[in-house]
Amino acid sequence: MKNVVISGSGLYRPPYVITNAELVQAFNAYADLQNEKNAPRIAAGELPAMVHSSVEFIEKASGIKQRYVLDKAGVLDPTRMRPKFAPRPDEALSLMAEIAVDAAKQALAAAGKTGADIDGVLCAAANMQRAYPAMACEIQAALGAGGYGFDMNVACSSATFAIEQAANAVKSGSAKCVLVVNPEITSAHLEWRDRDCHFIFGDVCTAVVVEAEDTATSSDRWRILGTRLVTQYSNNIRNNAGFLNRCEDTDPDARDKTFMQEGRKVFKEVVPMAAAHIERHLHDLGFEPTQVRRFWLHQANLGMNQLIVKRLVGQEVGDDLAPIILSDYANTASAGSIIAFHEHHADLKAGDLGVICSFGAGYSIGSVVVRRV
Repeated sequence: MKNVVISGSGLYRPPYVITNAELVQAFNAYADLQNEKNAPRIAAGELPAMVHSSVEFIEKASGIKQRYVLDKAGVLDPTRMRPKFAPRPDEALSLMAEIAVDAAKQALAAAGKTGADIDGVLCAAANMQRAYPAMACEIQAALGAGGYGFDMNVACSSATFAIEQAANAVKSGSAKCVLVVNPEITSAHLEWRDRDCHFIFGDVCTAVVVEAEDTATSSDRWRILGTRLVTQYSNNIRNNAGFLNRCEDTDPDARDKTFMQEGRKVFKEVVPMAAAHIERHLHDLGFEPTQVRRFWLHQANLGMNQLIVKRLVGQEVGDDLAPIILSDYANTASAGSIIAFHEHHADLKAGDLGVICSFGAGYSIGSVVVRRV
């Protein structure tokens, strides 16, 4: 089997930032409008009054301080509370493909490649803009890549699951150089009107180039020592939006058609699962967690990440061992661990060991153990 490396990464960052203060102001204005509208039913005990959010609540619950979004005005409009995107004609590049191409070009440049060098494109994200044709095929065409492309969705673990598929394709010889892109337009499936989750997500796109080590020309190469995936069914993170909705005659704006989670249950159940998963993966490769120079973890919750790494190494840790990008980007679904890798790997030396790990709906956990070449 060939050695396989990650030879380049890229990051698309949207043009707009929403701070917690801005978000709280908009949410509270929305809450006031709803309380005024439903005052008779609230007084009669038929509906609970909406409770205000606060910056302190958000930062204590998550560690998030801001998020990047593709549209700011629609989200902060108390009468709308969701992004507003202009529809594009079918012959125009779609929004998801547009941000994917931006991140992909950065990753290709970092790897010293062009679109023509790519013979596999995997578009892996928590939600796709459409069912078909596959977003990956559109991205492939826009980059002038050959081979094949397909979409895949494992929620917040989509990126790590795709890296395994890319590495396996290179090892088997079905592709020589694979592009993995993670366009996460999470603002479109977040319920901005729900106090418990209105602050969680932000938009972004990441990309990595995966290729055989003997064809890599980049000086920034990370040999993939092993990948491991696991899923365990859980209803605690869910989104019921889908093509069957119109046949069920359900409300397309119903609460279950956007992101929902039982946050406390997720925290309690996923922390031990993720820590045990990483520890077993490292052990089977002949390593101990204390040998890892850096953990690039999924970015959903500050406390969750800190507790996972503490379980692994037996002590409190800082950003050097497990960088946090959550405060600036918020939760970016599958892209979070890749942002952490992209922004926090340049200082590592040849021989240093690292772990990219995601965990999310499914439940799904994916880990990629890498060593700097």
